[in-house]
Amino acid sequence: MIEQTEFSLRPFPRGIHLITDDVLRQLPILPGKGLMNLLIKHTSAALALNENADPDVRHDLNAVFDRLVPENAPYYLHTDEGPDDMPSHVKSVIVGSSLTLPITGGRLNLGIWQGIYLCEFRDHGGPRTIVATITGE
Repeated sequence: MIEQTEFSLRPFPRGIHLITDDVLRQLPILPGKGLMNLLIKHTSAALALNENADPDVRHDLNAVFDRLVPENAPYYLHTDEGPDDMPSHVKSVIVGSSLTLPITGGRLNLGIWQGIYLCEFRDHGGPRTIVATITGE
């Protein structure tokens, strides 16, 4: 069985946002066991799996990304879309555009402290589109 669904997330402000519940609401009934791949169809945002309990983790991740990839660096050539554009592309490459997650017993098989994150790297990224591809039996 292979099923695919595409959905949009509401616009989020710049930052790291826990979206596990948002994703689960958009999915069809999951198979007993299998895999789900999530792909974000954008080059200035990313998907990540990380700790879902302490909001300080989200703050700290955002602070690290901003320090690693600062805005207005003099070596950027791609600057037509504003100071947050090129850094958002770099951050997206670092984090990644997809996740593959196991499905067990009709549920995502995540660790107790794991959650799915939208890493929104633009000040005004707008709605973000995700494709979920589910394989299983």
